[in-house]
Amino acid sequence: MTIQEAIDQVNDLKPNYYNDEHKVRWLSRLDKQIRREIIDTHEDAPEEEFTGYDTETDTDTVLLVPEPYDEVYIHWLGAQIDLNNAEYEKFNNSNALFAAAYNAYASAYNRDHMPKSTKVRYY
Repeated sequence: MTIQEAIDQVNDLKPNYYNDEHKVRWLSRLDKQIRREIIDTHEDAPEEEFTGYDTETDTDTVLLVPEPYDEVYIHWLGAQIDLNNAEYEKFNNSNALFAAAYNAYASAYNRDHMPKSTKVRYY
């Protein structure tokens, strides 16, 4: 899923008045978290630093989470919209969907990739 596809889908599903700049910033925050908490904790993590996205980033940029787990982005954007609208009941529902999608991706990634090992020291 690309940045633009995520924005278009959330706009179709949850009409809102937030501009694309807000949504790109929210997607950047989520992908930084995914990179730090999930991807970088495994041996095959990319060497290059992930700096996130900004208004200069091409909206055809592919986000980090692949299908079939990429719904995480739609639920994340929906939750951010609900939170910023102070619609807390909707936020709780959106956030629960996001957490389930995030955990499903994290579990799948952990099954498919070897975690970084640490040296065990005995004293």
